[in-house]
Formats: sequence, C-alpha cells, structure tokens
Amino acid sequence: MWYIAIFTALALLAVVAFFVLKGRERDEMRDLRSKTPNTGPGHVRDPLPDHAAKQKHTPAPHETGASGGTFRKEGLGAKVKELFGKGAAGEQTWKELEDLLIKADVGPTASADLVQRVKVDYAHGTDPVKLLATEIESILGQDEPLHLPKGRTGVVMVVGVNGAGKTTTIGKLAKRLVSEGLQVSLAAADTFRAAAGEQLEVWGKRAGANVVSQDRGADPGAVAFDAVKSAHAHGSDVLIVDTAGRLHTKTPLMDELGKVKRVIEKAGAQVDETLLVLDAQTGQNGIAQARAFTEAVEVTGVVLTKLDGSAKGGIVLAVREELGVPVRFVGVGEGADDLRPFEARMFSERLLSS
Repeated sequence: MWYIAIFTALALLAVVAFFVLKGRERDEMRDLRSKTPNTGPGHVRDPLPDHAAKQKHTPAPHETGASGGTFRKEGLGAKVKELFGKGAAGEQTWKELEDLLIKADVGPTASADLVQRVKVDYAHGTDPVKLLATEIESILGQDEPLHLPKGRTGVVMVVGVNGAGKTTTIGKLAKRLVSEGLQVSLAAADTFRAAAGEQLEVWGKRAGANVVSQDRGADPGAVAFDAVKSAHAHGSDVLIVDTAGRLHTKTPLMDELGKVKRVIEKAGAQVDETLLVLDAQTGQNGIAQARAFTEAVEVTGVVLTKLDGSAKGGIVLAVREELGVPVRFVGVGEGADDLRPFEARMFSERLLSS
C-alpha cells in the first residue's frame, strides 16, 4: 500500500503546483491590465496619446543598419578556394562545389543553378570565390525595403508557423517603424495560441504602438476588421496584423489566412505586404513552409529569424531562388532592436567568409 500513498502525495503536489502557476499568471495579467487602459472585451489598448512622430524614438545605439545575418560560419570561402586549388576544374570539381552549397543549406535546386552560373563564367585563374559572390548577389537581386503607401494606412499581414518567432518579429518591426516616426497599430488576430494576445500587448507597449485584441478564441477575421477601423480612427500610418501560427500541412487553417485578408479588404483597407516569418534553423523544411504559404496568400517578403550564429544561412538563397520571394529582414538576436533590413552584399560576404 506504500506506493498508493506515494502516488497520492505526488498527485496532490502536482495539483498544488498547477494552481500556484495559474495564480502567478493571473497576477501578471492583472498587473499588465492595471498599467494599460482598456475598454473591456474586444478592447483597443492605446498607450500612445500623441502621434509617434512627436515622441523621442531613436534607433538603438548599437544599430548598424542593414545586415546579412550573423549565421554560423562554415569557412565556405576557404573550402571553395581549396577545391579549385587542386588543378583544372573538372566535372568532379563542380560536383563537389554543389555538395558544399547543399551542406550550407542552399538547397539542391538553388545549388545546381548556382553551380551552372559559375561554370559558364569560370576560367582558369579566375577567383572562384569572387565569381560565386557575384552570382549569389545576382540571384538575390536588389535589396527591397517595405513598400508602404503614403496618405493612407498601410497594412502588413504577418504569417508563419508556431515557434518561428512571428509575434516577436512583429514587436521588433513595430519598434523600428515607430522609431522612424510612424504611428503603428497592431492587430492580435492570433486568437488560438495561449497568451498570444498578451504577448503582443507587451510588445506594443514597448514599441509605443496601439494594440487591438479580443478574447482568446474570438474570430480572427473579426479582430482584423476591428483593427482596420481602429487604425483608421487613430490615423495610424501602419497596421501590422498578427495571425495564428499555421501548420502548413493543415489546409483549412491555411484557407483562413485568405479569409483574414478578404476581411481586411472588406473593412476598407488593402494588404500592402504579406511577410512570411521563417526560422532559419529549419533549413530546407522552411522551403516547404514557404511554398505552402505562397499558395495560400500572396507572400511579398520573408523575415528570417534566429540567423544569429546557429543557422547556416544558405536558406536565404533557397527562398529567393525557388520561390522568387525577397528576404526583407533578418533577426540577429533576442533584443528589441535586433531586426535588421537584409543586405545581399553583406550576406554574400559572410556566407563566403573563410
């Protein structure tokens, strides 16, 4: 009978721990709500009494502008030089170059295309690393900033799977836009994930952005509709819409993204940008995610998160080559200011560093 007593004691401890944690969560939320005015369910949190341009928001001191990422260095440049230093470039050389690129997460399709590009222009004595860098920049194309309209509220819809860093990215993007003198509103249309709305509210407060949210389980389209009306009423320059993390294998959930977009349009707005947030550490699985999202909504740009030392970086090329979608921003750290505009030349230099 002793084991029954032990089991009962453990069960009681688990119940006590559960209620203690729930109590702490309630206290934290009560503290958050006490510091941020609201108008009840379906509320609009409005921490900004003045237009953002009137406030003293400046980029962080360590801001260095655009970035190619700070991903793990594989010494790819040195390996390429070593490969071509063995003598005349033959078929085995090109095969090994393709293997090197695949191992750097460039992906089989993009790697094969890149090798063919280099092969056409290569001549004995040519610096293969410089030639490769030129072709990489050519594939990536010109750096493209966000295309936000003037004279009306621009809408940025953000999509991505759970765990990619979507809500955090929205907070960082809001902070960057506010620092540029824009008034920003956020729509917490991820109504399925626990505490997603609360997380966005915290980010909104840090960034100085208005947040529109409803109770958990509310219709995402309804939140988006209210957010558009609120953004218009506030005279917001930009509305960023958070959406629930979508498993790219679940068609009904993907269809709902299209519904949210249609609701935004019915509310009198236009989706100017749809940003797909991808975890750079997912490698080629990220391509499958991106392809599914581009079929559900018109993705206009990619934000790569966690490109700060553990990812290989080649996924950038794979996204651009296989999907034709530009990388707009990269996440290079955990800080609020660690979201940087992507720069192709810097990326190429870092990918091919020795």
